[in-house]
Amino acid sequence: MLEDLTAAAASPTAWPAAYPQGYAVVDVETTGLARDDRIISAAVYRLDARGEVEDHWYTVVNPERDPGPVWIHGLTSEMLEGAPLFQDIAAEFAARLEGRVLVAHNAVFDWQMIAREYARARGEAPVKQRLCTIALSKELRLPLPNHKLESLAAHFGVVQRRAHHALDDARVLAEAFRPSLRAAAAGGVRLPLHECRPLTEWSDRPRIGQQASYGGRAPSSWRPSRKRPACPYPNPGRYEPGKRLKQGMRVAFSGDTSTERDLLEDRATEAGLHVATSLSRLTSLLVTNDPDSGTSKTVKARQYGTPVVDEAAFGQLLSDVEPASET
Repeated sequence: MLEDLTAAAASPTAWPAAYPQGYAVVDVETTGLARDDRIISAAVYRLDARGEVEDHWYTVVNPERDPGPVWIHGLTSEMLEGAPLFQDIAAEFAARLEGRVLVAHNAVFDWQMIAREYARARGEAPVKQRLCTIALSKELRLPLPNHKLESLAAHFGVVQRRAHHALDDARVLAEAFRPSLRAAAAGGVRLPLHECRPLTEWSDRPRIGQQASYGGRAPSSWRPSRKRPACPYPNPGRYEPGKRLKQGMRVAFSGDTSTERDLLEDRATEAGLHVATSLSRLTSLLVTNDPDSGTSKTVKARQYGTPVVDEAAFGQLLSDVEPASET
C-alpha cells in the first residue's frame, strides 16, 4: 500500500473535497505532563489546504512556576523571567489556530495543554478538530521502527536541528506532515480527525492524591503520578441503561470533555465509583463524547458490550448514585 500511495502522491491528483481548508502544525514545550503543568514555549506553522507553508510563529511563555525538566527543553527560569504570560500571547496564538485543524505529534497532549491554558485565561482556543501525525502514519502504514517524531522525520528525510525546541519540532513536523498529507490525498485515505472540546469548567484546586512539584528531581522521575484512594465498595457489575449508577461500579473515560477530566474523575470518586484507567470486561461504564473515535477504550467497549454514555448523561447519573449494597 505504501508504494501505491507514494507513487500516487508524485502524480497530479484531484484533491479530496472533504479535506480541511488549512492546518496549524503545533508544538508546545511544557513544565511537565500533569494537568497543573504549564506551557513554556509554543510554535505554529500555518499550512494551506494542500500542505504548503504559509508562515510560522514562535514564542516563549513565563509559566509562573518552576520550568521543570530543563535537561529536556533547555529553558531555565532566568530565560523565562521576562517572557510574556500566556494571557499576553493568547490572542496571537488563537489567530494562528483559528479556522484550521490543529496538527501535532501525539496531538491529544498538545491540545489538552492548550485547552487548559485558555481555561486559565478564561478563554477558548478556536480549534474544532485535531489531527495526530502518529495516527496518520498508522493510516498510511508507514514502515517506522517506532512512533517518535525523529523516526517520522527520518522516513521523509527531514533533518532535525534542535530536538525539544518548539519551533524546530514544529518545523520538522510540518515538513513530515506535508508528504503524508499528499500521500493520503492521492490514496483517498480518510484523515484521522478528532473533535476538540474546549474546557468550559476548570479548577486549579489540588487533585486527589496530588504529589508535590517535581522541580529538582532526577530526570527518571519527572512525571508526576496520580494516585486515587482505593474504592471501598465491591463492583456490582455493569451499568444498565435507564437505571441508576451504583457505588463500586468501574467507570472509564475516553476523549475530550468540556469539564476538565480530573474534575470528572474526582466527582466520580467522591460519589463512590471506581475510576478505571483502562477498559476490561469488568468495566461497568465508558464515558465518551465520541464513541466512534476508534480509541482503544471505545474499541474494547464495542468488543465487550460495555455500556457507553456521553458526558452530559454521566453528569445526570452522578447526581443520583445508588448506595452500595450492605454486606
